[in-house]
Amino acid sequence: MNIPLLYSLQRQLDERIETQHGLQQENLVDKKVLALLVELGELANETRCFKFWSVKPPASQEKILEEYVDGLHFILSLGLDCGFTFGGNRSQKLCSSPIEQFLCVYQAVNQFYEAKSFENYEHLFAEYLYLGEQLGFSTEQIERAYTQKNEVNHERQNQNY
Repeated sequence: MNIPLLYSLQRQLDERIETQHGLQQENLVDKKVLALLVELGELANETRCFKFWSVKPPASQEKILEEYVDGLHFILSLGLDCGFTFGGNRSQKLCSSPIEQFLCVYQAVNQFYEAKSFENYEHLFAEYLYLGEQLGFSTEQIERAYTQKNEVNHERQNQNY
């Protein structure tokens, strides 16, 4: 995955949104953390992995991937706001299930919120990438879906979304 490219695309989108909405002087970190948590919940809802009471199948892999990259947008944006870029540090991790990995990501978001350190940011990013792997996505699929959704987000700004 070309992580520098993703940061560059996210920076362009963030600058456009902040300029169009007059947010250049506003600290948006707390809002972005909450947005990330909401997106994570939407992703979990599409996978339906926790819905032990239901027999309805998960959404399509395409829809789940779209929700996944929505969260990635906010992780990249948080890194830009805090001056952090993911260096790719990941230890080998084996999770028994997507449920366990969702919980690890929620915990990592909270740790980052409590202490916005580079180490906590790297941990959050790594946990999110592990979640993507747990959901069956390749780095190529994630990068392609991210760039497509980034274009959609620019188009939404053109339409005063």
